[in-house]
Amino acid sequence: SGSSDPYCVVKVDNEVVARTATVWKSLNPFWGEEITLRLPRGFHSLAVYVLDEDTIGQDDVIGKVSLSHQQISAVPRGEWGARRGGGQRDLSKHHGVPTLSPSAGVDSWLSLAPVNPDEEVQGEIHLELRVPERGHPRMLRCHLIEARDLAPRDPSGTSDPFARVSCCGHTLETAVIKKTRFPRWDEVLEFELMEGELGEAVLSVEVWDWDIVGKNDFLGRVEFPLDTLCTDPTRGWFQLLPFPSTTEDHRGQLGALRLAVRLVEDTVLPPHHYQPLIQLLTEPILCPGQPPEGTALAILEEVTSGESRQDVATKLVRIFLGQGLAVPLLDYLTTRELARTTDPNTLFRSNSLASKSMEQFMKAVGLPYLHEVLKPVVNRIFEEKKYVELDPGKMELSRGRRISFKGSLSEAQVRESSLELLKGYLRDIVDAIVGSVDKCPLPMRVAFKQLRRRVEERFPLARHEEVRYFSISGFLFLRFFAPAVLTPKLFRLREQHAEPRTGRTLLLLAK
Repeated sequence: SGSSDPYCVVKVDNEVVARTATVWKSLNPFWGEEITLRLPRGFHSLAVYVLDEDTIGQDDVIGKVSLSHQQISAVPRGEWGARRGGGQRDLSKHHGVPTLSPSAGVDSWLSLAPVNPDEEVQGEIHLELRVPERGHPRMLRCHLIEARDLAPRDPSGTSDPFARVSCCGHTLETAVIKKTRFPRWDEVLEFELMEGELGEAVLSVEVWDWDIVGKNDFLGRVEFPLDTLCTDPTRGWFQLLPFPSTTEDHRGQLGALRLAVRLVEDTVLPPHHYQPLIQLLTEPILCPGQPPEGTALAILEEVTSGESRQDVATKLVRIFLGQGLAVPLLDYLTTRELARTTDPNTLFRSNSLASKSMEQFMKAVGLPYLHEVLKPVVNRIFEEKKYVELDPGKMELSRGRRISFKGSLSEAQVRESSLELLKGYLRDIVDAIVGSVDKCPLPMRVAFKQLRRRVEERFPLARHEEVRYFSISGFLFLRFFAPAVLTPKLFRLREQHAEPRTGRTLLLLAK
């Protein structure tokens, strides 16, 4: 068809850790997905593979972007933040107490590189290498103990691994261990070393998957200079590495991937270290008599930039939820914003700390409620796949044949049909929301009740009567229900992104 159905797979040290949704029929897919990974400090690389989903046969690999730990760590957070453009895609957020977080990252378009099977290795091998100090001739003892987490090369999801050891022109092999990714050989292979061979010589250990038909599959390798083994015995787990890459730079022929990676190294201290900070933050809530401008929350609100405001709001909401003070926090922040607002029509329209905190609070407290209310209607829209379009410039009237056997429909008929469908979906959504008062989480109801009272106090005139309702609907609809209708995948309402036709229906419905 001239297009693809792309999705991404994320690997850390060649182990699959995440997968995005598939974007159907697109050569310019947008995923917009945030993935949070807990990584070991000693991880080596992060790679993102772009694949084309096929309903028949194996999915095609389009290309990959690979970033080493050193590459991600090379750009300091401050420099990255100064150079980058749009919204933040945070790949590492700490769910708990505040942390000391030196951070670094990458945010740019990166060309996709072709995928070579000989470079797709993973796992580690456990070796003991020793050259006795005495004896003539000297012998190199290579004890191959075991390997773990090898790449699966067989349809069964396993491999038939054996090890091949080469040194000074001689090669020996271990036995083949069938159907496993965690072989244990416990074999000792010995090589006779001639005095003149020790200079630049290298011991090479390769792991292969044995195949009864065709050539064996490469699983990884590791090398050791012989001169170091002669002075120091070596024992431990060693990461398997690919053959040196011979792939040419394709300079974007396979496409490019816009990727934002943020690496945060969290240092979490024992809980008592955070008590002074928590006390400082909660003081204006627990002791409301002090001047508001000098509080830590007020200062934090003043110095928080637009780019970091969502992060700050997320952390604040989590801290105050942990203290049982999330609703008083929202009351404090919204009251301060009300005091600064003179035109009620602009109330809570900006991405202030109060607005962002309320948004994060609804997500933290209300996600199960959102699912219960919206999921039945959203699922029906995905299943029915109806053609809906109100914009004459975007109508494809030939699609009308799918609606009527009498031939193509006119523009007016498509608009009328679309309007009826949208009204029907919208009616069901509004009915579900209006009928869900008893299911709405109590903290959300209390927060909105307080908000309404504060708005009434700030704008008491009769001509501002509707502001008390707009202030609540601005959060509940514009920042909670409507975004979930627009992109159900990001609110975990669906496993996959909508295909283009359903996506257009959701966009019009959200509007």
